[in-house]
Amino acid sequence: MGKQQQQRYCIIGAGAAGICAAKYALQAGGDVTVFEQTDQIGGTWSYTDAVGKDRFGLDIHSSMYDSLWTNLPKEIMGYADYDMPEQRRSYIHWSEVLVFLKDYARNFEVDKHTRFEHLVEEVRPYGDEQWQVRVKNLRKEECSTMVFDYVLVCNGHYFDPVFPDFEGKEHFKGVQLHSHQYRKPHVFQNRNVLIIGAGPSGRDLVFAAANCAKNVYFSHHVPHKLKDAVFPDNVVQVPDVAKLHEADVEFVDGSRHSIDLILYCTGYHFNFPFLHKDCGIELDDDWVKPLYKHILNINHPTMAFIGIPFLVCTTLMFDLQSRFAIKYYSGESPLPPKDAMMSDFEREMNDRWKRGLKKRQAHMMGGEVQRDYYNDVAESAGIEPIPPVMIDMHIASHRRKNEDLRGFRNDVFRVVDGGKFEMEYVEELADRERK
Repeated sequence: MGKQQQQRYCIIGAGAAGICAAKYALQAGGDVTVFEQTDQIGGTWSYTDAVGKDRFGLDIHSSMYDSLWTNLPKEIMGYADYDMPEQRRSYIHWSEVLVFLKDYARNFEVDKHTRFEHLVEEVRPYGDEQWQVRVKNLRKEECSTMVFDYVLVCNGHYFDPVFPDFEGKEHFKGVQLHSHQYRKPHVFQNRNVLIIGAGPSGRDLVFAAANCAKNVYFSHHVPHKLKDAVFPDNVVQVPDVAKLHEADVEFVDGSRHSIDLILYCTGYHFNFPFLHKDCGIELDDDWVKPLYKHILNINHPTMAFIGIPFLVCTTLMFDLQSRFAIKYYSGESPLPPKDAMMSDFEREMNDRWKRGLKKRQAHMMGGEVQRDYYNDVAESAGIEPIPPVMIDMHIASHRRKNEDLRGFRNDVFRVVDGGKFEMEYVEELADRERK
């Protein structure tokens, strides 16, 4: 087969997923353009004190807060061929992750192919499985339209916050914030704070608030109510919210507490505002469909989504998914027939529904489910799988988070003998908050 014209790749977003997708597209000989609406590499890891709107009137993308330390060990936060730098700690500050991502982009020259402060406004099918992409240069306030052979959507999913719709919400006279809008703990000073949600940010920020708030009420419905967690004395665990009043909150057990500030740590929606309806992608209660292996747009398979599944080895999965997509897009393997992809998609989704999962859990992995997923993706495309030891460490770190909510970041992981790992609890690391 003769040499084909260089394939044009549009990568949307220069976060941890986008720079990885771009790296593999470049290595496959593609003509790659990465569009990033902010002024730097890093995506949600790009911290800013700003909340609300940026200088262009766009919603701030990052959800990073100043005191954030990773909730995954760095040993599983690298890429397949590019590890996190060695250091004693396994759990590191967000600033170190940002440096790592920028180093990765520089090393593989992804930064040279990135157009910063460029907003993708619309993606729509064009001609024979190509894509017409309209982009706005935010600095110059100029729009342009380009045509690409492939689009890889890497815009992340921690920027469109979910706010519960509680009765009386409009009458509450205190402050209501989402964790997306939180940056530093001074907002809690001398207040009675209600934190809703026991995901990673909710669990973290309970401790941040407890250091300076009068009282912290922690509302969640985690199994066993985090009974074994050691919280400061001014933290009270409460059930779900029933109703908001002007100056207090009523809970489903009938109790009421005076509240000055509510912090919603209630997650995020998937959001792809730039996708034209003709792209053939539907969002149904955060189920992105129809996707083959949670990656390829079955209706238009020259579009891929990198990073949709959650409760995963994040960057390693981005790497695996990127290699999967580029294996097909580079011409190394033919794309599966549409009916075969649809059949596979329906089989997996039906299996999830039979297990009792809801639509918003359509992309949930975790535990051994993620291992089966990674192996399936790798086998389907004939690519190297994620090493089992990485998944073992992910499962162990998740277990430790539940066992020791306050101290798990003192754990130090190391890979030994290739396929095994060791874990050590190092008490002296407990001073990490000094940073």
